[in-house]
Parts: sequence; C-alpha cells; structure tokens
Amino acid sequence: MLINPLKDKLQTLKLTGFLEALAEQEPTPALWVDLSFEDRLGLLVDREMAVQENRRTKRRLMAAKLRQNATPEDLDFRSSRNLPKPLLQTLLSGQWIVNHQNVLITGPTGVGKSYVAEALGHKACRLGYNVLLVRFPRLFQSLEIARSTGKLLTLLKMLARQDVLIMEDFALTAITSEHRQDLFEILEDRHNIHSTIITSQIPRPDWHERIGDPTLADAILDRLVHGAYTLDLKGESMRKTRVQSTSQVDS
Repeated sequence: MLINPLKDKLQTLKLTGFLEALAEQEPTPALWVDLSFEDRLGLLVDREMAVQENRRTKRRLMAAKLRQNATPEDLDFRSSRNLPKPLLQTLLSGQWIVNHQNVLITGPTGVGKSYVAEALGHKACRLGYNVLLVRFPRLFQSLEIARSTGKLLTLLKMLARQDVLIMEDFALTAITSEHRQDLFEILEDRHNIHSTIITSQIPRPDWHERIGDPTLADAILDRLVHGAYTLDLKGESMRKTRVQSTSQVDS
C-alpha cells in the first residue's frame, strides 16, 4: 500500500497517535529494520493508546471545573503546614477512590486546602475517574434554580454519578432546612458508592452545630466522616506569604 493513502485513512479514522508514530519512523527506516512486524506495529499501537488516554484525561480535567492548575508534583510539604507526605502519597495512589472513602481537609483561610483538594482531583482525572468541583454556597444556588425549573432530579443524578465530588468551603454559609435535606440526599446517593472531598475553614468538631438539625446533622456527618481520611492544615496564609515575598523582591 502506498504511504500517502495509508496516512489519509489513518487521518480519517482519527488515529492521530498512530499517524504521529508512523511519521517518526518513516525518515529512519534503518533504525527499525531489525524489528519484527508485530513489534513495530506494537509501537504504533502503544502511541495511539497514549494519545487517546491523554485526550480523555484532558476532557475529564475540563469537565472537573478545577479552579487552579494544581498538580500532585507541586504540592508543598513544608512541616509548618501539617501536610503529612506519607498520607498524601497514599491518597495519590487512588485506593481511597476504589474503596469509596472521603477526604476531609480543614484549616484557616489561605493555607492551601483547595490546592490540596484540587491536586487530588487532578490525580483522580489522570487515573481515569470523573471529577467535579463545586463550591458549597453556589451548590445550593444551583439546587434552588434546578428546583424552580423542574430539573432538580437531573442535577442530583449528575452529582451522584461523579466518581469524586469536591465540595469547597463546606458550612461556610448558613445552612437552611431545605439545604440540609438537599445535602443529605447528595451524600446518601454517594455513600459507599463514590468518594467526596470536603474543604472547610470550620473545624470538624463544629460541623454538627453548623449543619443545625441534630438528626440530619448526625445522618450527614455519619456519611461524611465514617472511614474518611482527614487533613488539618496549619500555618499562615500562603497568599499572604507570597505577597510579602513579592514586596521584598520589589523593594
């Protein structure tokens, strides 16, 4: 078969990785002469699989709506933050997602809670899981809009099917009776099926009181806290530290 018609067919089939690898092999045939047909074909197929997986990962990252370019490689393990490296390495393996466990991250504003959560979300996307980030206050706004337009069930189903749901700023704003019930439904749908990451400035012992109704608070926290990994970050605001460092450099 002539090479140009073959390339056209690969392009039509959208086998871009195969096409790229073939183009790399074409100028130096002597380098591949000792390879069997199966071995050479295997290299082309491996490239196509890698390109397709990278494409799927990019789609998952876009759908996740992560707000920061947070990656596991850039995590800051300074001791002052109380971010245990062994625990993070365990979480980055993804086994907690397989086990349908949750991750609860607390600490004062600016210490990097969201960055850690989104780095875990980024890693989950790389591992092939669907991820979605929502901010706690805006989640309820979305639920109220969905309720008023008859799309509440659709939204709840969408939240329920995410492999990893990241809820940032948990319990930062007042929780109404309707919000409590919605939160319970979301967590009930995910309990022992999928994983949830929570970030909050509110210490975990205060969550029960912030939720309000004791019965629903018990039910909500039972589904969140039982068997969850917990991270309690410390230290000064990293944003404040960066501003101070920039000011020193400028001066």
